[in-house]
Amino acid sequence: MAVAKIRLFLEHPMGGGQTLPLTKEQAHYLFGVMRLAVGDRLPVFNGQDGEWLAEVAEAGKRAGTLVCLEQTAPLRLPPDLWLLFAPIKKERTDFITEKAAELGAARIVPVQTEFTNSGRVNRDRLQAHAVEAAEQCGGTHVPEVAELARLGDLLADWPEERQIMFCDEALTGGTLPAREVLAKAGRGPWAVLIGPEGGFSEAERARRPSSSDSSSAPIATATDTATRRSAAASPPGTCRKA
Repeated sequence: MAVAKIRLFLEHPMGGGQTLPLTKEQAHYLFGVMRLAVGDRLPVFNGQDGEWLAEVAEAGKRAGTLVCLEQTAPLRLPPDLWLLFAPIKKERTDFITEKAAELGAARIVPVQTEFTNSGRVNRDRLQAHAVEAAEQCGGTHVPEVAELARLGDLLADWPEERQIMFCDEALTGGTLPAREVLAKAGRGPWAVLIGPEGGFSEAERARRPSSSDSSSAPIATATDTATRRSAAASPPGTCRKA
C-alpha cells in the first residue's frame, strides 16, 4: 500500500499497535486538506520514539485516530549545540528558527540584547515552525524553543562546561572564522551566539564568557544568514539536515 508523502508530528507515545488520537486541526489537515481516508498510511514521529508508519483507523471532520504499525527510523538526536540569536523582523525570526531546526540545533534560544530590534517573540509560533521544519526535512527530533531571555541574565548563569562562540561583527580582523574556531576547540557542548543587526554593546562584550570569539563579518552580514552559516561551519556531524 502506498504511503502518503507527508510526515506528521504527534505529541503522543508511539509503539507497535499504539493508537494515536488526532486533534481537530490535525484531522482537518489529513482528511480535509490532504484527503487521506481510512486505510491510508503515513509516517509519524513524536521527537522521542523515532519515526513510525501509521495507518488511518478513523477519519472524521473534527477528529480521527491513527494506529502505529512499525518503526521506520530510530530516534536521531542532534549534537549538543544551542543556537542563541537576537530576534529581528517576524518573518526573518521564523526563518532563522526553521533553518536552525533543519541544521540540527538541539535548543534554540531567542535573546534580548541592548540593540535588539524586536522586543517580543511568540514562543508557541516559533516552536510550531521548528516542528514543521522537522516534519519536512525528515528529522525525528524537534529542538526546544526557549522563551525570550535577556542576554545579561544568560551570561551571568552560563554553564562552565558549555563553550560559546561569540559572533561579533565588530571584532573583524582580530578573531578567527567560525570554522577555524570550532576545528581548534574540538567537540563538546557548544552554543553559537548571533548578535543583533546593530552589534553588541560594549557592556555585553565585557561580560562574554572566556570562550572562543569569532567575527561574523567574514561569514555574513545579515543576522539570518549569519545564523545559517555559523551553524553550517560546524565540524561534520555537529549541524546537519536530518
